[in-house]
Amino acid sequence: MSSSSASHVSSEKQTQQVERILDARNDDHGGVMVEMTDESMDAGLFASLLRASLSQWRQQGKKGVWIKMPIELVNLVEPAVKEGFYYHHAEAKYIMLVHWLPSIANTLPASASHRVGIGAFVVNEKNEVLVVQEKSGTFGGTGVWKFPTGVVDEGEDICDAAVREVKEETGIDSKFVEILAFRYFPAQNHLFHVFVVLTIFLFICYTYLAIIHYLLGPVYACLLSLLVFYCFVYQVNSCHGFQTEPQVIL
Repeated sequence: MSSSSASHVSSEKQTQQVERILDARNDDHGGVMVEMTDESMDAGLFASLLRASLSQWRQQGKKGVWIKMPIELVNLVEPAVKEGFYYHHAEAKYIMLVHWLPSIANTLPASASHRVGIGAFVVNEKNEVLVVQEKSGTFGGTGVWKFPTGVVDEGEDICDAAVREVKEETGIDSKFVEILAFRYFPAQNHLFHVFVVLTIFLFICYTYLAIIHYLLGPVYACLLSLLVFYCFVYQVNSCHGFQTEPQVIL
């Protein structure tokens, strides 16, 4: 084979490699997640694949990109960092790298050993209950009605988080009254559980609309707490990037 032919084959092979992208799957929030295997890979090839992948994901409007990198592939960390990735968290056998693609504010959660979620049970003077539909996420487009939910921000009081989530998701001002119940979710470490939730506490908070200035009796409140446990649909990541439409039901 002549040198020109060999050069042509090599160039064609390199082009094919660059056109390939990394294997990834979509997450529930408009991003993608990549799990690198422990098979060795050349850093140069990885950099080419990563650049091609990022270009395609940007064109597709993807948001957060997560790469789970086994410790055996530590040589690939530097090329990823040069493309804008940074450390999210690390465990004994892997590190998680993340990159936020769009120009809008980064809404990716910080790494944590615990996350606290809230669900707001909002009642007005007509005893109507506020429910919402998600436009994205697990329940996006399903037509499922649910209570406003979210995750407590770092340093935020649970009571304030309930009021804030109601305001953010519906535009309605509410007043915190009491915690009806809380639920503990044991350790979860699913391969692609983006937030690596080790422990989750869910507080179901009871709020009145701001115009309401009286409290329900203890018996009624107890019945409401049982109702909440029965019908509450909880989605741990529901606050991140969700847009909702408020409605009331009897």
